[in-house]
Parts: sequence; C-alpha cells; structure tokens
Amino acid sequence: MVTIRLHNSRTRVKEVFTPIDPDNVRVYVCGPTVYDRAHLGNARPVVVFDTLFRLLRHVYGAGHVTYVRNFTDVDDKINATALARKEAGAAGSLEELIAERTEETIRWYHDDMDALGALRPTHEPRATAYVGQMIAMIGALIEGGHAYAKEGHVLFRVRSFAEYGRLSGRSVDDMIAGARVEVAPFKEDPMDFVLWKPSDDSLPGWESPWGRGRPGWHIECSAMSLALLGASFDIHGGGIDLQFPHHENEVAQSCCAHPKAEFARVWMHNEMLQVEGKKMSKSLGNFFTVRDLLEKGVPGEVIRFVFLGTHYGRPMDWTAEKAAQAEATLRKWRGMVAGVAPSVPSDAVVAALADDLNTAGAIAELHGLAASGDLAGLKASAGLMGLLEDHMGGWAEAGVDLAPLAARLAALREAAMMSKDFAPVDAMKAALVAAGVEVRMSKAGVELLPGPGFDAGRLEGLS
Repeated sequence: MVTIRLHNSRTRVKEVFTPIDPDNVRVYVCGPTVYDRAHLGNARPVVVFDTLFRLLRHVYGAGHVTYVRNFTDVDDKINATALARKEAGAAGSLEELIAERTEETIRWYHDDMDALGALRPTHEPRATAYVGQMIAMIGALIEGGHAYAKEGHVLFRVRSFAEYGRLSGRSVDDMIAGARVEVAPFKEDPMDFVLWKPSDDSLPGWESPWGRGRPGWHIECSAMSLALLGASFDIHGGGIDLQFPHHENEVAQSCCAHPKAEFARVWMHNEMLQVEGKKMSKSLGNFFTVRDLLEKGVPGEVIRFVFLGTHYGRPMDWTAEKAAQAEATLRKWRGMVAGVAPSVPSDAVVAALADDLNTAGAIAELHGLAASGDLAGLKASAGLMGLLEDHMGGWAEAGVDLAPLAARLAALREAAMMSKDFAPVDAMKAALVAAGVEVRMSKAGVELLPGPGFDAGRLEGLS
C-alpha cells in the first residue's frame, strides 16, 4: 500500500494519511456559489482536489472513495441577479428566475470544469435540498446552548466553543481587535455569526421554528457533509480564503452539534492565484474566467498543466509564458504517445503525488519518462494526473500542419545554395521563430515544431 502524506492545516504539519475506513475514504470540498461564471482562481481548488481524488482512487480503489463538492444555490448575489432580470422584464416569478439562473450557472460550471479534465465528484449536493437538515442542526445547537434566537435570527455563540480559532491560529479577542465584525443589536457578542436569517416576501425562504427565513452560509456545509459523509470524515478541503471564517465556523458548528465526533480529520487548503505577478482584479484588467481562456483558444488541458506546475500550498502565478510552455510540452508528449496503450503509472510519479500532492515533482518525473522512451508509462502516469487522456486531445489533433511551411523553407534553402542569396531563407526563418516555431535545419532536411509562445495566427501569409 502506498503511504500518503498530507499537510494538515489544523496541525500545521505533514502527516501520514490513515483513513477512518479504507473501504470508504471520504472527502468534502467547498464548491462554488452559483451566480456567475467561474473565474480562474475558482478553478484552482477544482484541479487540486481532483488530483487528490484521482490519487485516492488509485491507492484505495475507485469504488472506495466518496468525494463531495457542494453547490451554494441560496445566496444574496443569486437573488440580486434574478431580481435584476425580473426588473428588466424577464418572465416568471422571482423563485423561477432564481432557479433558472442556478441551473444555467451550474451547467456553465460543469462545462468549464469538464474542459479542465476534472472528474465529477461522487455527490454534488445543492444547499437548497438540505435546508431541513440545516434547521435540525440549528435546533440541536440551540438545545445545547451553543446558539440563540433573536429577532428572527439564530446566531452561533462563538465563546461556547473553547477551540474556536484553532484552525486559523487566531484567538477570539485578537479577531475582534484586528478584524471588521458585523455589529448588530441582536448579537450577544461581536464574533457570533448567523445560522439563520429572516426573509421577506421578496426573497426565497423556508418555514422554521424561528419564522420564515433562509440559512446562513456557514451552516450549509456542516449539514451537507453530515448527511453525505457522517459526523466524522477524512479530509476537508478548499481555498485558503475559506479557512477563516467559513471553515472555522464549520468546525465550531459541527463539533458542538456532535461533540463525540471528529468532523474532519485532515484539513487541506490551496493557496491563491495571481496573474502575471499581480493579484487578479477587475480594476487591474487581469480578471478573467475559465471560459474566457477557453474561448481565446487556450485548451483546458493546458490550463490544468499550468496549475499542476505549482504546489497547491504555494501561491500560483498564471502567465502567458507558462501557458505557451505547457502547450508545447503537451503537444510534444501527445505526439509521442499517439497510438500507445497505457501501462501502469510510474512508482516515482505516484510517490511524488503521495508526498502531499507534489505535482511539480510528478511533472518532472513525466519529463523523465518521456526522455527514457517509456511512452506507455508516460501515458499512464500522465493519466493519473488528468493529462494526455484520449478524450482531452482534440485541441492537439486540430493543431496547425507545419509540413507545408517546412517544405517551403527547404525549397528556399535549396535555391539559396545555388544563388548564394540566403536573405529569403533568413527572413522566413525569422518569421517562423517570431510565431513561436522551433526551426531545425540539418543535412537531413527541415523540421518545424510548435515551441513556447507558438501563435498560429502569425503564420498567415507564410505558406
């Protein structure tokens, strides 16, 4: 059995992973709030935890891993988008427009994440289907003295949980002093957070013991993970931006509702994403969605490869140069493994992934397999990482045919050998290099290969 070691955000050390039940390894990852297209930063945890899912399936068996990633489909941003559509004259009630927007956005999300080669999780629960379980958990928290109802709201009593702040490494008093907290007359303590809030007739709502309302964000994942994975499960993941307050609040709710359980044994958080060295921001003009990249011709497999080039625990910088290099590498590898049947993943690649998802190290091992000529091992090992899979290769097969350009350059070189005028050869070679083409000229002939920065559009007029 492969030994997996994972960095546990809760203990802040790398630990040997030992599942509660090897026959049912259970993972929960916080999914998207479905109000718009997924931006590039949203895609990073999808690729990170898809890679973990693939590794766990390889080690424990595909039928022995349960992966849950939720959809938050009750949210003020969703409501605002639907209301704007209604005010613009869209037909249907607000509830119908909310449902329409949710379905549309989930479809977009699936399309975009499928393009990145991500496997669908075992379960993709929607928050609205688990409101009953949320109400039950809130009721249990009130009964245990960990929550209280006031003015149509229900709030969690943070100071009732002695370990609050352990996950994020903060004390309650420091959090109050150093952070903005919502001050409201219905709060006993500034740090108390909302479990349930009232809804008026213009908002979606459910009947509850505290009046018509809707759940707070944090209670959703606690209720859905309990329903699908139990009170104790193996791994909880998400972006580092969720560690506080969302994950901290999940721990508090779940541990107080089920004090004899562990909730999540291992916590994993991926770091944030930058673009060309800067934080992604609409104001900087470097904010884009996964769909934006796909429509610009950046293949999903290339996006995935770039993500895997940086360890999940480090900030990742998306650059055009990295994308070009990834595309060139994948084109080369796809050409090498065309028609090759995969064997089994390399032990070295599996070992790298088992070492806290060292995807950069695993890619280095893939380069080694390619260099050694173990093409069956390359294809199998890359497949474990969601790369070089047959169904993902359409973009490479539809690539530009450089053979006519190679033939033309060879003809120019032959003519130059007679006339001694090499200017036309040099001009065409310079144009090819400027388009990102690697030019190899020898006595055997001319070979052209897409290289870093390859831009097919710049080849127009050369053939």
